[in-house]
Amino acid sequence: MHSAVLKLDSRLPDELLYGRMGYLYTLLFINKYYNGEKVPYRCIQEVCEVVIRSGENFAVHKRMKNLSPLLYEWYGEYYVGPAHGLAGIYYYLMQPECNVGSEKLHTLVRPSVEYVRQLKYPSGNYPACIGDNRDLLVHWCHGAPGVIYMLTQAYKIFQHSEYLAEAAQCAEISWQRGLLKKGYGLCHGAAGNAYSFLAMYNLTHDLKYLYRACKFAEWCMDYGHHGCRTPDTPFSLFEGLAGTIYFLADLMDPAKAKFPAFEI
Repeated sequence: MHSAVLKLDSRLPDELLYGRMGYLYTLLFINKYYNGEKVPYRCIQEVCEVVIRSGENFAVHKRMKNLSPLLYEWYGEYYVGPAHGLAGIYYYLMQPECNVGSEKLHTLVRPSVEYVRQLKYPSGNYPACIGDNRDLLVHWCHGAPGVIYMLTQAYKIFQHSEYLAEAAQCAEISWQRGLLKKGYGLCHGAAGNAYSFLAMYNLTHDLKYLYRACKFAEWCMDYGHHGCRTPDTPFSLFEGLAGTIYFLADLMDPAKAKFPAFEI
């Protein structure tokens, strides 16, 4: 499987849920929870290198290299959020465990992060795709609650305060608009949006964010009482009850909370 992931001419996308980033997350997960180099770091670096080459090639192909040195698509769209798009890919490329070199971080990844920042709506929310001018979606998969992870990681790596300020703005969008009729799940629901508060709490230790996560948990504890839509897969991790339960369990030890199958 590893050799197939490294083939640039394959039809494998680079995004998280169906592509190379999901494979990369699995490798990082194994090393983290088995407390050692079960997966050789060389294998992790190889995946990152092919993702970077893929993004460079596509940016050149679409004549967007001057705007964003790295660019990715999924099903013909330039998605922004972490599930299928740019924010998720850049989040992983900035992970220390991926060991992307300083030169590439500063000449390829950071300018691409800056391009995503320019896509922000006046409200502080982010589009689902490049060119989408409808400020509608406030989800982990599409919108500020997902882009926040790219911004917090950029702050950790580059230590520039504007990243932290924009991450705080994303958390504010989650607070104002993050209780969704789509339900209580992780991908596009209240539990997933609440993880943006936990990300900010663990970065800043500001109790305001823990309070907000707890208030969203109260909403989730009244599961089924708000007229929300029933998910297509009602018991699944990303859409259904399993993800909501995971979030509620994470609140028992918020300092260790991580968005499942995404955060490192």
